Amino acid sequence: MTLQVGELSAVIISSPRLAEEAMKKNGVAFADRPEVLMSKVIFYNSVDLGSSKYGEYWRQMRKLFILELLSSKKVHSFNALMEEEVSRLLGYIRSSEGLPINVSEKVVSVSSTITCRAVVGRRCKDQESITRLAKETVSFAGVFNVGDIFPSLYLLDSILGSKSKMVKMHKEIDNLLEDIVREHEEDRLNSTGQSSEEDILDLFLRFKDEGEFQFVITREAIKANIFELFTAGTDTSATVIEWAMSELMKNPRVMEKAQSEVRQAFKGKENFNGSDIRKLNYLNMVIKESLRLHPPLPLLGARSCREKCTIDGYDIPVKTVALVNAWSIGRDPKYWHNPESFEPERFSNSSVHYTGNHYEYLPFGAGRRICPGITFGVATVELVLAKLLYHFDWKLPDGISPEDCDMTENFGATAGRKNGLYLIPKSYIPSDG
Repeated sequence: MTLQVGELSAVIISSPRLAEEAMKKNGVAFADRPEVLMSKVIFYNSVDLGSSKYGEYWRQMRKLFILELLSSKKVHSFNALMEEEVSRLLGYIRSSEGLPINVSEKVVSVSSTITCRAVVGRRCKDQESITRLAKETVSFAGVFNVGDIFPSLYLLDSILGSKSKMVKMHKEIDNLLEDIVREHEEDRLNSTGQSSEEDILDLFLRFKDEGEFQFVITREAIKANIFELFTAGTDTSATVIEWAMSELMKNPRVMEKAQSEVRQAFKGKENFNGSDIRKLNYLNMVIKESLRLHPPLPLLGARSCREKCTIDGYDIPVKTVALVNAWSIGRDPKYWHNPESFEPERFSNSSVHYTGNHYEYLPFGAGRRICPGITFGVATVELVLAKLLYHFDWKLPDGISPEDCDMTENFGATAGRKNGLYLIPKSYIPSDG
């Protein structure tokens, strides 16, 4: 579907065939991002990986993320801190046994803390502020400003106040990030030798100093990218977990099957790690099915056409904005039987995966702009969800039946629940038998 949005032409892609044509066949043509006010103001003139222009800078930054910052080896090194933070979460839940707790709020908190520790090596003293600013950034990302759709009228953003709000927020973000970076620089100067394990910010600073990668890593680039990690790492993982728990509560058969698998696999054990959890086939199917029905980004990050191309026989002019509707694609009845039903078994004996090679299933995108943090995000989701299912039985409050479980989605760049998911936990005591 083609739309004229202000002064911009836009193409809405809602079929797997056309998504593949845009992101694979015309991958280079659609490798750019449109210029938007939020990215320019919040992310230091769009020097974060997510919104930077396609070119040598973007290629080198992506290489840094894939090979170093979020490699499988690096994510594996986060296992201990992940387990520590999830244990804190379990302790809180146990202390609230029998009372309704806001699961949505708690999974945001644990996702945020895990991300902060992975990025800066410790719990952030301004954790609440970082989480708040990350969520505000996501809300800005879901809104087009006047200058975004009418470039010739960009001055109206200043007159209407939208730009000044972002500038004010950016100053707060920059003050927090500058303190974090400065502390790390001081720690590096005072260090007697290389620590046993570097966090993501350590790696950024080391590569900045050593110049190992073939581009200049500026201070602004470091701050932009670590804030992007805070934002994506907090919101995306939490959204997946809260929807998975929501669907499990709405579908008791699936909940029973998932809990049975986890509890049989780790019978009599108090602790188990991510490597063990990845062997749980049904839990992985539950996560895949939740991602199908509730992709964290219903509309994948907008792409801008950088060179004339053709999609489905139609000429696409330069600067046309393409929006891939991952939500609609994941519910396409041509590819999915009973698409509105939560049926994890559909992924049994299926090669369909979220790595971007199957265009009927795009929860993390595909092609050159696929999310570089899949491994980290999924590891967080797997661990939190497995622990919640293993250690607790759950019920809805106030006599709410599974059929009446509220599944209303929030409108925005990410599609979390409109209302928090309140559940009542009861501790499960594993036996030794």
